[in-house]
Amino acid sequence: MTYPAGEKHSEKHSQALPTLRKIRRACNRELYRTAKRLKLWVPPDRMAEAEELYLKKVVQHLTYIAENGSNRKLLSDWWDEHVRDDIAKLWNVDADDLSRAFRDAFGG
Repeated sequence: MTYPAGEKHSEKHSQALPTLRKIRRACNRELYRTAKRLKLWVPPDRMAEAEELYLKKVVQHLTYIAENGSNRKLLSDWWDEHVRDDIAKLWNVDADDLSRAFRDAFGG
């Protein structure tokens, strides 16, 4: 099979990296759903701080996240390793409860 303009098979099916706006909105949505699953009211300033923290971590690991975008379990494991403890401390919740709520909200 030939691909147009010398395009390789793996390049044809790969997606472009998301824009910063899409990343920010996804982080906001995921944290909102997580807090809702915890049945926890998070003050707006703490939610904004958690969003910024989460956004920074995602941007730092953007290539890994983009490569594994279809594997929710792997991304949830990444979240547990890199983000969970900081947000649990910020929201004053148990890290394991936060992890369960995130996985339930995120689908991993």
